[in-house]
Parts: sequence; C-alpha cells; structure tokens
Amino acid sequence: MKTNRLNIKLGLVLLLCLCFAAIGEAKISLPYLINDGMVLQRGKAVPIWGTADAGESVTLKFAGKEYQTTAGPDGNWKIMLPAMKAGGPYDMQINDITLHNILIGDVFLCSGQSNMELTVARVMDMFADEINAYENTNIHYLKVPYCYDFNEPQKDIKKAEWQPLDKTHVMEYSALCYFFAKQLYEKTKVPVGIINSSWGGTPIEAWISEEGLQDFPVYTHQKAVYESKELINNIQQIEQARGRAWQIELYKTDKGTHAQTPWYAENYDDSAWQTVDMFSPQWATNGWHPINGVHWFRQQIDLPASWNGKEATLRLGCIVDADSVYVNGKFVGSVAYQYPPRIYNIPKGLLKTGKNQITIRLVSNGGLPSFVKDKPYKLICGTEETNLSQQWKHRIGTEMPQAPSSTAFQNMPIGLYNGMIAPLRNYVFKGTVWYQGESNTGKWKEYASLLKSLMKDWRKTFGMPEMPFYIMELADFMAPDNPGRKGWAALQAQQAKAAEEDPHATLIPNKDTGEWNDIHPLDKKTGSKRLVEAVTQSF
Repeated sequence: MKTNRLNIKLGLVLLLCLCFAAIGEAKISLPYLINDGMVLQRGKAVPIWGTADAGESVTLKFAGKEYQTTAGPDGNWKIMLPAMKAGGPYDMQINDITLHNILIGDVFLCSGQSNMELTVARVMDMFADEINAYENTNIHYLKVPYCYDFNEPQKDIKKAEWQPLDKTHVMEYSALCYFFAKQLYEKTKVPVGIINSSWGGTPIEAWISEEGLQDFPVYTHQKAVYESKELINNIQQIEQARGRAWQIELYKTDKGTHAQTPWYAENYDDSAWQTVDMFSPQWATNGWHPINGVHWFRQQIDLPASWNGKEATLRLGCIVDADSVYVNGKFVGSVAYQYPPRIYNIPKGLLKTGKNQITIRLVSNGGLPSFVKDKPYKLICGTEETNLSQQWKHRIGTEMPQAPSSTAFQNMPIGLYNGMIAPLRNYVFKGTVWYQGESNTGKWKEYASLLKSLMKDWRKTFGMPEMPFYIMELADFMAPDNPGRKGWAALQAQQAKAAEEDPHATLIPNKDTGEWNDIHPLDKKTGSKRLVEAVTQSF
C-alpha cells in the first residue's frame, strides 16, 4: 500500500514538473508571411515579427548572425535584420522554429483586380511551350487569400504559403506576375519575391483605408453601413436562400432536363427545333427583353475514322452566362460564369466515326445570353481539328425572371485594405505594381484622385514616402463602335493623369495588348516586359 502511494506521489510530482516545463517553453507564433520560402528585400533593413507570451525571450539566427529580443506586455515582438545582399537559399532559426529556403532579393507587391489575378492556366493557349519549359527556384510567389473587414485593419493574412516557380505551382501564379518575375530575374539575376494581393471585379475604393478616403465621405459612409457582422450574415443568408429558390425553380421547370428522353440524349429527335445562328441576338430575346433561363443547343458533326475512340478537346469559346456540355449524350463539363474559356476534354471511347452529337445547356442569369464572337469553336484531336458550324438547333427549356442579385461585400469601400493590405504593413517591398480600373470605368471622373489617394495611403502604411508605383494601363476592350469604350478610354486617361502628377509613379503602356472581345486578354507578357524595363531603370 505504501509503495502504491509513493508511486502516485512521484507520478503527480513528475506531471507537475512536465507542466511547468511546458509553461517555461512557451511557443512563439509567426505570421503567415514569415514562413518557408519567403523572400526578403535586399539592401534594406527588414523586420521579422511575431507573438509570444509576455516577457518571452526570442532568439533569431540567420546568415551566421544571432539576434535577440523579448516579447512585450502585449506579446508582440520584432527583430530588425540589417540590410543584406541578394542570395540564398538560407535557413532561419527562431527559438524552436526553423524556416527553410529563404531568399534575399527584390520583393514586389502586386495588386488590383482580375487582370492582376488571372492565372497562368488561363494564358496557356498563347504561351504553353514557354511556360512548360521553364522553372526557377529563385522566384517565389505568395497569393494573399481573400479577406474583407469593415471594422479594423487586420494583423495577419489568412493561411497562405510561398510557392517556388516550378511545375507543381506555376499554373496558380498570376500570369502577369509570372512574366514580370521571370523577365526581371533574367535581367538582374537576383531572386524575386511576389506578394499578389488582388481580387477580381473589385473597385479601387475597396483597397484604400478609411483615413485615405476622408476626402470621399460617400465611401466612408457606405463602409459604415456594413460594420455590423450580424447584418452581413443576415444579408448573405437571405440572398443565398433567394438564389437557391431561383435555381430550384430553374431546374424544376426546365423541360429539356425532365423530358422522357432528355434533350441532351444522343438519340433525341430535334427535327422540330428552330435552326439559329449562334452569333445572332434573335434567339436570345423575345423582342423587348432578353430571355433568361435555359437555352438548349444541339449540333451534329461528322468525324473521320481516324478520330474513332480517341481522346479530343472541345473548344466552345466563351459563353454568357453558364453552360453544361454533352457529347453523344455524355456530360463532359461545365463552367458557371461567363469569362473563362470553354475547354472540355472528351475522353477516349466517346467519339466515333460519322455523326457525333454536341449539346449545350446554356443558362442565362440576367444579361443577354450569347456566344462570344472571334473565339475558337472547334473539336481538336491530336494535330487534326474541325470547326463547328455557326448553325445550331435551338429550343428554350424554361424562361425565368432575372436571377436575384447578391451583395458583393468585397466591393465595398475599405474592406480589402483592412483584410488584404494592412496585414502586409511590416513587410518591405521594392515597389508596387497596380493593375486595376475595369470596375471604375462607369465613374471614371474621380479615378485619378482615388488613385493618388491610394498611393499616398499605401506609402504611409508601409513607411515608404517614395515607394515606387507602377500603374498598368488598362488593355483596350470592346468593339470600336461600343459606347462603353468611351468610359474605358477616359479611365485610361485618368491613369495617365495620376502617374504624371506623382513623381514616384510610372504608367506602363498596355492598351495595345487588349482584345476587343475579352476583358482578360491573353498577352500578359508584353506589358510585363515594359514593366521590367521601367523597374530596372531605377536599379
């Protein structure tokens, strides 16, 4: 009995010792920016920061030197590393944390909307050979996750990782950032780090702080409306429920989906359907308003024996708004919104010699349903290809009212600054690349003032009064006779005005890279080359 009691006491003592030991070895915490693969700006003192228990000792070892500090009463700590030459990769030891593959080079903040965000995967039509042949472990990239906040600037981004430029990660890179980093490295032979904080479709006012928008009270008041998270949650719940109800009614009333022989079936008889030109607006309207809902299209195409059973690719240009596609009665893919190119893989065994049936179920949410002109509409098998006809059999599956809208909270003023710029405030950059403006063409008159406010605002945030800004000129868009093109040109002029009036801003010519029928032109290389030329002039 005494032995058991003694063992119990010893066990309790050991447990207490372990607990005190664990308390004495409190873990430090690092922001997601300070992580494996990070790139630190050469030639400037750079901070490394994090949190720990108040009073906790922090020891940092890097590049043969050791630095120490103590966490303050609030648990925050920061260590300043001296200006260093380009190089790496290095390891960094911070107490019991080891970070690997750290480079010292030139770091750029890239921000804006969809043309800054557009991924390498979307430009493979033009640059596949070049992209597939290139890797560079001296280029690292971090995409800041989406986040908005209307109450206060955030201290850290959401979880993200630095990615080397290799075959595993390259498709996730921004195409503009890819070509910029690649061409910059080729010219300087210095490691390149890119932090891409962008979000498609967002206006400039979402990226400016509340202080930076003091001269624009309409925007600060608009932001104040959404400071209640409860209100945002309620709006989202109502809008999601309304959207689901619309989708349910769309599906329930679509005759093509629920017919005894579905309209996508290979053996369905479409002889009574109307024949239409896919690029004519006549099938998309009843004469006074667009026909929203579901449009079905069917086309037969003859294929030679050499295609029989082989894998192929179906290109269907771009479609407004969404689509689901069937080949010989089998589903081959879908896209939920208008901008991405339709590129569908047809698996082996599906195509056959002779007649093959292609069916498109097009969903129009609330615009003018259409097929975008001057895009590829064809089948590709190896080195052979055959174009689809402009003539399709057409029938309406169901007609619906316009789909209910939803609130794009990411587009509200100040929210993206708080969620995606403020958390970067301690990081040191060589400069900023800004590609945005498409969402402000409808109110272009204020754009130069807003852009100048953004540049002043961010320079204050990063403690760099002369931080260089490189403004990517909007690529041309829309047909010359489209009235909307005037607003586009006016905003381009506003970009030039802002750059001209700021001694540390440079406009990067880019309008000639545009495509009239695509807001996301493929040529992200030409503008990037001009960007590199502008950046390296200051080296």
